[in-house]
Amino acid sequence: MSTFAKPENALKRAEELINVGQKQAALQALHDLITSKRYRAWQKTLERIMFKYVELCVDMRRGRFAKDGLIQYRIVCQQVNVSSLEEVIKHFLHLSTEKAEQARNQAQALEEALDVDDLEADNRPEDLMLSYVSGEKGKDRSDRELVTPWFKFLWETYRTVLEILRNNSKLEALYAMTAHRAFQFCKQYKRTTEFRRLCEIIRNHLANLNKYRDQRDRPDLSAPESLQLYLDTRFEQLKIATELELWQEAFRSVEDIHGLMCMVKKSPKASLLVIYYAKLTEIFWVAESHLYHAYAWFKIFTLQKSYNKNLTQKDLQLIASSIVLAALSVVPYDHMRGTSHMELENEKERNLRMANLIGFSLDPKRENREGLSRSALLSELVSLDFHMKMLNSLLSVNFFFTVMADVSKGVMSCASQEVKDLYNILEHDFLPLDLAAKVQPLLTKISKLGGKLSSASSVPEVQLSKYVPALEKLATLRLLQQVSHVYQTMKIDGLSRMVPFFDFPVVEKISVEAIKYNFIGMEVDHLKGIVLFGNMDLESDRLRDHLTVLAESLNKARSLIYPPLKKVSKLGDTLPALAETVDKEHKRLLARKSIIEKRKEEQERQMLEMEREEESKRIKQQKIMEEAEKNRLASEMTMREKLRIQREIDEKQRDEAKNLLNKQKKGKGKKLLDEENVTKDEIIERVRLEQLRERQEMEKKLQKLAKTMDYMERAKREEEAPLIEAAFQTRLMEEQVLHEYEQRQEVELSRQRHAGDLLEKRRLAQMLDSKINFQNRIVSRREAEFSRLKKEREESINQLLRIRKQERETKRKMLFYLSTEEERQKKLQEEKEAHKRAEEERKKKEEADRKAKLDEIAEKQRQREREIEERANREKEARLGRIAEPPRSVEPPRSVAETSTVARPPEAAAVPAPSRYVPRHRREGGVAAATPAPIPDWRARPDDRPSQTDRWRSDDRRAPPPAGATGGASGSRPWVSSRNAARGGSDR
Repeated sequence: MSTFAKPENALKRAEELINVGQKQAALQALHDLITSKRYRAWQKTLERIMFKYVELCVDMRRGRFAKDGLIQYRIVCQQVNVSSLEEVIKHFLHLSTEKAEQARNQAQALEEALDVDDLEADNRPEDLMLSYVSGEKGKDRSDRELVTPWFKFLWETYRTVLEILRNNSKLEALYAMTAHRAFQFCKQYKRTTEFRRLCEIIRNHLANLNKYRDQRDRPDLSAPESLQLYLDTRFEQLKIATELELWQEAFRSVEDIHGLMCMVKKSPKASLLVIYYAKLTEIFWVAESHLYHAYAWFKIFTLQKSYNKNLTQKDLQLIASSIVLAALSVVPYDHMRGTSHMELENEKERNLRMANLIGFSLDPKRENREGLSRSALLSELVSLDFHMKMLNSLLSVNFFFTVMADVSKGVMSCASQEVKDLYNILEHDFLPLDLAAKVQPLLTKISKLGGKLSSASSVPEVQLSKYVPALEKLATLRLLQQVSHVYQTMKIDGLSRMVPFFDFPVVEKISVEAIKYNFIGMEVDHLKGIVLFGNMDLESDRLRDHLTVLAESLNKARSLIYPPLKKVSKLGDTLPALAETVDKEHKRLLARKSIIEKRKEEQERQMLEMEREEESKRIKQQKIMEEAEKNRLASEMTMREKLRIQREIDEKQRDEAKNLLNKQKKGKGKKLLDEENVTKDEIIERVRLEQLRERQEMEKKLQKLAKTMDYMERAKREEEAPLIEAAFQTRLMEEQVLHEYEQRQEVELSRQRHAGDLLEKRRLAQMLDSKINFQNRIVSRREAEFSRLKKEREESINQLLRIRKQERETKRKMLFYLSTEEERQKKLQEEKEAHKRAEEERKKKEEADRKAKLDEIAEKQRQREREIEERANREKEARLGRIAEPPRSVEPPRSVAETSTVARPPEAAAVPAPSRYVPRHRREGGVAAATPAPIPDWRARPDDRPSQTDRWRSDDRRAPPPAGATGGASGSRPWVSSRNAARGGSDR
């Protein structure tokens, strides 16, 4: 980093480096000086250094260096001499623009040179590769390398200047001028990307200006001059956006202007408001918001009639006609019918925004749209007191200050007669057959109206021809509406002849849209070639409820296939409370949503407050540090300034004394003074006296000379007066003679020319008959050719129509066949599925029956096994009892017991003991009524029972029973063998 004792030394060093070709070193030296903290006191030398610095930055295209230097220079001269910063910035802009223009003039193909989508983007990889591999550069690439870098640097210059001046209240005019030049740059070279960025930069500057209100040099928007500069910038932005056809950016610019007016709560001039609403009309027309387009035209009419007293009657008539035609261009039905809740909310928010832009305040809680509608606008346009009501509403939203009493005249009375007739035909007259025929001539006349307005109007041009397509569509809708009221059926050809504006496919498309929004009710039958007009209510109900009808039909079919079980339905008890439950749930969700939103807002507010507090603390700390640094620098600068002034005063006094002494020594006839004895005051006094004496002598000489010159001038004028008069008379005579000569020459030439023209006429008159015959032959031949071509064209058109008709018929039949085949296949598939389901049900039923039978057989088998087991147990117990003790008196006789035992059938033998459960069918039977044999009591003689060890010995199990043993022999066999034997006996 270079260090210089004085700034002049740095400037001399930079010039020396520039002379030897080292511009980079010179720029670095000046940059070090500017950014150094030693030179923070402004002086004239720093301004010269900045001029040289920006020149080097522009020559070398160093935007970063230029930005750093300008920021440092702004800190130096902000409070001392801000006009110096303004001069430096203007010089910087001038140099950048001049270099860009020079590069543009050198390029031969500007369109190819500026074929770059983004000026801030770096070079593409393919461009770099092409520059390396190609030996010779083409003309296009040379133009790109020559022109594009300078335009990039110019764009960077605009951004740098705007960034430096964004919060400087003393350079607002320069900020606005730079913004206007940047807008013109984008317009001239069609830089749409840079224009969007420029608008965003200016928008962010204003947002930061409102966010940080405690800045020291912040511009005051409440001041009329500042507000006017900001509004002019926004209006220029809006104008360039519309000229570049950037309609989204234009709409954002309109919102910026409206936000700025609402921010300062002050209305701009009427001329600016007219431009504002004129641009709104263009934006709304492109966005197809015809209703708001009409309201914007009405605002223009109100402003022009109220404030522009120089407006001509023709201009007023064109504006009023535009209002009426714009209102008629609005479709007569509601586009939001049948839309979802979300779309309705979005449309409501959009309507509020656009209504605020054109100066109407709507209640956001109202659901209806009666405030701004087509019917309301048309009804108020023809009323006499509408303007007074509108102006009162405008005054309530702070858009106008005062209004004139003559605005109470209706708009319709100012419109042209063709527009009035068109309004009456479309809105009031009932002409179902010849409505279009009467509208078409009026539209032809209206399409020829318009043009540029007078200079007294702020609206440059009005063209009524752009409303013709919308009016043709409106006439078609009115015709269909009136015809639907009169006829129930009409041929397509007849309806096509009644609408001369469009072909029938276009009319059909228009009618479909109108049917969708419940404006008319009609059906088109192309097979029969007729149009059916029906009841809209029934059709809409059928279209709306067809899903409900389909659900009910399917439910009935399902109930027939699968009959429901007879159960008590609880749906009747649930339905009355269902609506209340849904309502409560909806309210709960809304309350929860509001609570969440409030929490979010509270959290955002707390965050903003914390950020604001931190920012305020930081700013305060920074201000304290800056103030301390400023005081220190000011004290040091004051001390240095005092010392410097004292030194300069002493040096100046010494120099003056020496100069006066030298002058005194050189005087004529003067005594030489002694340098050591003469003081400065004495020398000054003597010099003053000498100068006073010389001045008096000089004044006397000048007075004498002036007197002499006065006498001389008077004598010369007296002598030259008669000579001038004689010369004037001579000149008059010469000019008169010259005029007579030229007059004679002109007459002679006219006579000769006339005679030649007569001869030429006689010569050409002989060819008149030949010319007429030739013309007739050419015309007849061309008429024949035209008739032949017309006939051939009609034949080709008819053939094409027949072919297309056959194609449509074939396509319709094919579609009908495909739909029929699809339905048949669907029915077959449904029948197969039903048969399959029935077969599956039958198989399931058979499986269930078979399973039930198997279960029953298994149950019978188990019951039989249990009976056999119980019988074996009873026999075993009986045998054990007979072995243990003799029969008692209660036991029946032996013969009877044996007889009953032998003769008893298997059912009787299987009867359980009295201590067990006996089924009813066994108890009621005669066999079951027999008294069973009593079971002996084993507890009577426990000692007589065989021991467990003797019973289960291996030798006893293996030994065969003795022959003829019936009682005790069976007891020695194992239990399993006896059970198997009993089971085998029963089976036998």
